[in-house]
Amino acid sequence: MDVPVRANRFVAFGAVTSLSMVAVSGQLPSIGAFPTTQFLAHWWVFPASIVFSTIALAAGVSGALFFSPFFMLGVGLTPAQAIGAGLLTEVFGMGNGLRSYVKQGVVDYDTAKWLLLGAIPAVVVGALLAHAVDPTLLKLLFGAGLIALGAFLVYYDPPEDCEPGECEGEFLEAQNTGRGTTTIEAADGETFTYETCWRAPGLTLSTVGGFITGLISAGLPEIVTTQLIVRCRLPPRVAVATSVFTLGIATGAGALVHALSASPVWYVVAWSIPGVLVGGSIGTRIGKYVPSDLMEVGLGIVFGLVGALVLGVELLA
Repeated sequence: MDVPVRANRFVAFGAVTSLSMVAVSGQLPSIGAFPTTQFLAHWWVFPASIVFSTIALAAGVSGALFFSPFFMLGVGLTPAQAIGAGLLTEVFGMGNGLRSYVKQGVVDYDTAKWLLLGAIPAVVVGALLAHAVDPTLLKLLFGAGLIALGAFLVYYDPPEDCEPGECEGEFLEAQNTGRGTTTIEAADGETFTYETCWRAPGLTLSTVGGFITGLISAGLPEIVTTQLIVRCRLPPRVAVATSVFTLGIATGAGALVHALSASPVWYVVAWSIPGVLVGGSIGTRIGKYVPSDLMEVGLGIVFGLVGALVLGVELLA
């Protein structure tokens, strides 16, 4: 598979970053004393992960929106453990999508570079803060974050239905004009040419999304994808691919921080990771048959209800 040189640079950058963090910590997470009894008792995480991953890939939303509350409320993990396990699961779950978009040649690497400039440091800070914040406060933040993201899914149209450039206003329209053009040539022969976006809003949004993702395991793709379309005029196919590419690298950094900051719950992710690999294959096949607008509204309502449940349990307990 021919991968663009810039993609290789991003991969190399991610690898160097990971190795540097491990070197600073002086050790890798220990998996020597694997809790076999706990592992076998949590076999039901595997089929649940297949279901969650299938729905997430079919709807085009972050899988961590499902897994973190599931790990917290269903499995009984602490908030920090649940968020770390959700990010680690998502890293593997989105592998097929990331590889597919790179192979298709529809990632805008110049835009992704600016998004990662804000997302990587922010997701690291958010992940570190998740282990420093009081568990009660983190649950409250998590519940509020789910409600906000649920409202976001309900309010905004699916990325595929958004009109590039809509709602950008006179100020952003002026800023987005006259900065040259970007051309993306897909592997299937389709060519996308659009005006190069003003980078500052994307950098700001990716920083906010990265911090929220590190803190509660979701937020970056939901915030970035739609904004790339409605404010930066990127074609939906390019915007989604660029967002997924950004999320893949940023999530890897966040998952690594969570893994090095605490003992990962291997007896859970050992079931969830193969589950998302199976579910991801199913979701990508059935996604084109699912009405994206109906799915996202439904999921937004579900996430809002789950967020309210998390807040209610914590505040009324």
